[in-house]
Amino acid sequence: MTDSTTETGADPSDQSARAIAAAEALGLSYTVTRHGRVRSLEEAAAARGIEPRALVKTLVLRVSDDDYLFVMVPGDRELSWPRLRFLLGVNRISMPDAATAKAVTGYERGTITPLGSTTAWPVVIDSAITGAISIGGGGHGVGITVDVDALADALSATRAEISEVPG
Repeated sequence: MTDSTTETGADPSDQSARAIAAAEALGLSYTVTRHGRVRSLEEAAAARGIEPRALVKTLVLRVSDDDYLFVMVPGDRELSWPRLRFLLGVNRISMPDAATAKAVTGYERGTITPLGSTTAWPVVIDSAITGAISIGGGGHGVGITVDVDALADALSATRAEISEVPG
């Protein structure tokens, strides 16, 4: 594990210690990068020194009233709602509001990660994601770089084609 810090400060929304502890508990080899708040995925990728496709977006989605899941898609693609609904065999999936997302994960939007979530929801990782990836690290401007296969194994994630090229 390495922790490359370029900006520090006491941000009350920073729950990165929980995400990092979870990565360690899962036995993942990882690197932490701290770069402070950014305004876009492209800006975050540049701050982490990676291509946008290697910056993976983690979404928490509502499947039913008290049932959620994490979905991970590459930064240069978008979630395909029809593919995900087909995979799960459901007609409806929704994005919860920010307060609900925080309540069911313990993380604010923009910091969400399956690592250290207050509830271990199922994880679906897009099959287009390969190699070393950077995911949210539980705090604004905090990234955790891991190997996607090791992450998928550690989280017992489902791998499936659930994204598409925007356009």
